Amino acid sequence: MNKKKLEQSVYKHAPTLISEQGYISPVELFVKMGRLRHKQVKDWRFRQIPYLESVIVGQFTKQTYILEMLKKFATEHNLKPSITIYKSWGKGPGELLQFSRKGSRFIEELYSTHYVKGRK
Repeated sequence: MNKKKLEQSVYKHAPTLISEQGYISPVELFVKMGRLRHKQVKDWRFRQIPYLESVIVGQFTKQTYILEMLKKFATEHNLKPSITIYKSWGKGPGELLQFSRKGSRFIEELYSTHYVKGRK
């Protein structure tokens, strides 16, 4: 899928997530776009997958482009960014989950930022 089609897909699915949830999370956007399955997200939450980007369909550059297009969409629609902490599920204290292989702060923040609809 080329960049134009990726952008169109983000702009198609993002409004649906806003209407369903009142916010957009990158994880749910990847699910809506068919690039990630809920089972994979669950496995990651239970630490059966070390980092989420390893199971998202598409090269790292395309994943990053989708995240950047989501940020652009959010800015254009006056959505408020909200960093969300993702911790593991299961027995014992929740551990911080990692989205990317390298754990780059920039990439981790792109994945963990939800965009919230403002109140009227």
